[in-house]
Amino acid sequence: MEQHRGLRPEAYEEIPGDDYVAYVPDETQLAEFTWKGIILGSLFGIIFGAANAYIGLRVGLTISTSIPIAVMTVAVFAMLRPLLGRASILESNMAKTVGSASSSLASGIIFTIPAIFLWGIVSRDTISWFLVLQIGMLAAIGGCLGVLFMVPLRRFLINEEHGKLPYPEGTASAEVLVAAEAGGTTARNVFTGMAIAFLYSFFWKGLQLWSDAFRWRLPFVKKAEFSVEPSPALIGVGYILGFRIATIMVLGAALSYLVILPIMASLLGSLIFAPETTKIIDAMTLSEMRNKYIRYIGAGAVASAGIITLIRSIPTMIRSFQIGLSRIGHGVGDAEATRRPDRDLSLVVVFVGAAIAAAILVFIPFLFEHIVWSDYLTRIGLALIVVVFSFFFVTVSARIVGLVGVTSNPTSGMIIATLICTSLIFLLFGWTDITGKATVLVIGTMVGIAASIAGDTSQDLKTGFLLGATPSKQQVGEIIGVIATAFFVAGSVFLLGAQFGFGEGGLAAPQANMMKLVIDGIIDQSIPWALVLIGILITACVELFRVPSLAFAVGVYLPLSTMTPIFIGGLARLLIEKRSAHDKQLLRDRREAGVLYGSGMVGGEGLMGVAIAGYAFFFGRPQALFPDFLTWLEPYPQQLLIILPIALLTYLLWRATRKKTAAPTA
Repeated sequence: MEQHRGLRPEAYEEIPGDDYVAYVPDETQLAEFTWKGIILGSLFGIIFGAANAYIGLRVGLTISTSIPIAVMTVAVFAMLRPLLGRASILESNMAKTVGSASSSLASGIIFTIPAIFLWGIVSRDTISWFLVLQIGMLAAIGGCLGVLFMVPLRRFLINEEHGKLPYPEGTASAEVLVAAEAGGTTARNVFTGMAIAFLYSFFWKGLQLWSDAFRWRLPFVKKAEFSVEPSPALIGVGYILGFRIATIMVLGAALSYLVILPIMASLLGSLIFAPETTKIIDAMTLSEMRNKYIRYIGAGAVASAGIITLIRSIPTMIRSFQIGLSRIGHGVGDAEATRRPDRDLSLVVVFVGAAIAAAILVFIPFLFEHIVWSDYLTRIGLALIVVVFSFFFVTVSARIVGLVGVTSNPTSGMIIATLICTSLIFLLFGWTDITGKATVLVIGTMVGIAASIAGDTSQDLKTGFLLGATPSKQQVGEIIGVIATAFFVAGSVFLLGAQFGFGEGGLAAPQANMMKLVIDGIIDQSIPWALVLIGILITACVELFRVPSLAFAVGVYLPLSTMTPIFIGGLARLLIEKRSAHDKQLLRDRREAGVLYGSGMVGGEGLMGVAIAGYAFFFGRPQALFPDFLTWLEPYPQQLLIILPIALLTYLLWRATRKKTAAPTA
């Protein structure tokens, strides 16, 4: 079969989708839905789902794993060729489709579920396998709804909008798979970055050979402290996000820790000005001030930024919802269509699947051991809320990611909108106890996962459209990926919660903190509005300067030590790209090499974090082999030693981008 050595030019042109000739033409028959693709995709999904859960709990965002999984899939298939035979490009695409579902599951879970720890419903000592099963089932239900509700939209969003909606991750994944088929890409950077970050994190977190962060109290400025964490995952995230977004995030953190807290300490030091405290500000530590002030200011900034992002998308939302309704029954669900690219799951499967999901919510009160919806009528109403909100936000998410990509999908804004509406309903009916709050959170979890999965599904279907895959097989693959990884991602979150805890003194879980604040604020009507309004005003000012407010707001909420390594990663990318600006192909190669290496760094540290949490859960809290290794040093020299691993990580990232072209996979 003679094929192009890349996607056809028509892949980027605005032409009728039915006129586009895929990389694998319709008349060419290749293996696609095979056990090796499903198993490999599930394994990669578990790995990156756990890693994304870890990084998301630390910094409040996740990364798209479609491209790294696509690259790694090709490499592993090449290594296993003597045992399994040659894998087709459609098999590789299927493995990527199955594996990428876990990242969206991780987003929905980490944005909400840690709030049950923060409320005290679940403690680090009361985690059980039954609880993991419950949350895994919730994630699976939300994920399946997201995949099913995307089915009626596929033909319009992917085929008819071809060339109009770019679907950046979906198109990039197709290019990666095509380049691999032609022998022009490698997974070396992903695996190298993962191995280095994994070993580094073992010495850093496992053996605790050096401190968690470098801290320097600024002279002459009250309560001002500069800090940086030597984290490979955060440096990798910074490179992936790029210099502009990384800078915006670190500026948000600098505003909190180098401006707001010093001003408060200077002007209000002798006052008591914090919810539920009797300490004057001068007597508070920086950690206490963050917990009492920045947490609320940052939550107000993040919530308002999410809502602004959602409001900005209202025209697209309305248009997408109208499309979702109008496309039902028009050219979808024809599993026996003549052309392979036209074969979707039947609408009967969509309706029956949605009905089964609703029935599980109605007849199996499995949410938590002590949360049981009081009667079947109430359960039916709440199940309908889940289904209706899921369908609405699936139509929104599937189109938005076609314009801006998965990473910029305003999932948190959609969850906030769901929580606000549901909390108001619960407040109206008087369901204001902890059971009501947890139930609101559960609804937001499922809707958020459905919206997030829909964005991932639409990107995967775009990849399949460009390559010539069968939509119905990809849709089934997405459902398998959801079910196969849901319980592992849920288990990872609870292992991390059991070992590190959430909130103050543990993993920050900024999005879950913010969701808790929204629910408490509406149902309890006891939110410290003065602090929240400060955050809202910060977001409003940032919007006036046309700066991405959500990135800035996340920086306001999170510690400066977390944002600084992200900035270092973004700065490294800027310098690398500046040195390559004279050669567009060199610039593209180095940017891609760095993104893959950075993705590996995220995965490596995330996996070690989950491994440490698992070891602690099963065998007790791990002890450092050399707990006093550096205690003989003076505080500042010991702190300065942290600069060395940061410099090493940055150098290795820079070195990974130095080759002009990538080595072939096979």
